[in-house]
Amino acid sequence: MKVLVDAQLPRHLARWLAHEAGFDALHTFDLPAANNTADESINDLSVRESRVVITKDADFVNSFILHGRPYKLLLVSTGNMRTDDLVNLFRQYLPQLTKAPQWHSYLELSREQLLIHR
Repeated sequence: MKVLVDAQLPRHLARWLAHEAGFDALHTFDLPAANNTADESINDLSVRESRVVITKDADFVNSFILHGRPYKLLLVSTGNMRTDDLVNLFRQYLPQLTKAPQWHSYLELSREQLLIHR
């Protein structure tokens, strides 16, 4: 699965997704404008490369609902948490996170559950 991890989330998450989970993972820091990459550019890349955007930014929810962009969306609604705890949460839900985007376009990961929005 191809993903793009947004600036509000740690670069370590993208690295973990790439090295441990086998995803094709980028972080906005890896893009030419780094963490200053505009949301529209992130959406363009997402659509062009069929990447799921992983973000905490509610602006992407609005864009997805109103314009169908990004390609697919995983909203992380955990609030602030340590990077290790966040990675462990992704590890816990990895089987669902790997399968759900095949059939669903908008997911939300909280501390307690993975929600599928329809």
